Amino acid sequence: MYKFQSKQIGISDFGMPLGMKLNPNNRWVRKAATIPWDEIEVRYAALFKSQEGNVAKPLRLALGSLLIQTEYHYPDAEVPLQIQETPCLQYFCGMREYKDELPFDSSSMVHFRKRLTPEILGEINEMIIAKADKKPESNDKGDDVEPPNSGTLIVDATCAPQNIRYPQDTSLLNEARENLEKMVDELHEPGKSEKPRTYRIKARRDYLKIAKKRNKPAKEIRRAVGKQLRYIRRDIRIVEEMQACGKELSYQHCERLETIKTLYDQQLFMYDNHTHKVENRIVSLSQPWVRPIVRGKAKVKCEFGAKLDISVSNGFTRLEHTSFDAYNEGENLIKIIEKYRVREGHYPAKVLADKIYRNRDNLRFCKKYGIQLSGKPLGRPRKDFVTDKKQLRSDEIARIEVERKFSQAKGSFGLGLIRAKLKETSETAIALSIVAVNLAHIGRLLRTIFAWQRPTAIQ
Repeated sequence: MYKFQSKQIGISDFGMPLGMKLNPNNRWVRKAATIPWDEIEVRYAALFKSQEGNVAKPLRLALGSLLIQTEYHYPDAEVPLQIQETPCLQYFCGMREYKDELPFDSSSMVHFRKRLTPEILGEINEMIIAKADKKPESNDKGDDVEPPNSGTLIVDATCAPQNIRYPQDTSLLNEARENLEKMVDELHEPGKSEKPRTYRIKARRDYLKIAKKRNKPAKEIRRAVGKQLRYIRRDIRIVEEMQACGKELSYQHCERLETIKTLYDQQLFMYDNHTHKVENRIVSLSQPWVRPIVRGKAKVKCEFGAKLDISVSNGFTRLEHTSFDAYNEGENLIKIIEKYRVREGHYPAKVLADKIYRNRDNLRFCKKYGIQLSGKPLGRPRKDFVTDKKQLRSDEIARIEVERKFSQAKGSFGLGLIRAKLKETSETAIALSIVAVNLAHIGRLLRTIFAWQRPTAIQ
């Protein structure tokens, strides 16, 4: 169940030890003022359907602790300790006075991430933007006249790498074999039957023979993969025979067994067909939903994590789409433009996007509604066509803003390496980084306004 706080406190209401006071210019004090806590709390309280049971932690404490973790990259165990030691963080999290005690157990961070789903964080992001970007009320009298296009929408996609070991076929198969051996140990009952032979010592020796080599020829890798596949096939058969005799695995081991079977089928297919490609390829046993995302970048050609689309308009960032499966980002452009129209009441005058977004469907849609989509025309240029190089260059420079948002999210707010272990919490971590980017943008706007309003000394 959930109980509303009586009132969202201000800085003057926060209780401090005698002789101490909060600095109103502290960044966490200012950041707390930019978030509409009351509106968000109403949305958060709707998640709790039952009016019985333990009272959940307040929204401001849950969201505040997640934003603190996103800002400083703290592990779960460190977040409550930092809040305990820092008065400004306690104020940001909605506490009424400074207390030298843990605000919650570190395990609550997982529950916070599960409750604040990407959809809810998307709504919170819109509330934060609406509070910062207040627009005058429109004088729409209810006529059917379509308002003119205005504004610029910048769209781009990137990958948020997951914190997993670099996937190699031999290491994945060795990990799967070791997991199967643990299952055999769990199912075996000493004294009642003889333990099945798994050849684990020999299998480990065969894996280390290839793993310790600096240079690994393709023939030796293939030979090592074949050996590990045969060990895994034997272990899977042993586990299934033991299950047929009425022995049961734990829930975690049952899930891992299904993942190993899928991995075995994929690796066997690639081994038999002499290929390195397979649909929905598993690259991590602990996080089987992670997929390889081929980006073709100079640093790494392939990344392992979620692919996401973001849009930037008027300096604010929105998460438009997230998926752990690879997809063509050009297919989402029309949906992103329609979301902009619902949000703003009109279509954008210009859309700045990479050339992958310039497919025929998108160009036809933009032409129909008078939207300028940046980039060169498709196909061979006509003889009488003159390219406006200055306009193309201007669009390229303006599109740098979305790259700056990516850099900020990855370098400062955890998008560069997602450390969450579950699929839903990983998606929450991605959405939190976008919220943190907008809060940082609002903070810069406020600092600029305060600097402009500050009186200068008379020379």
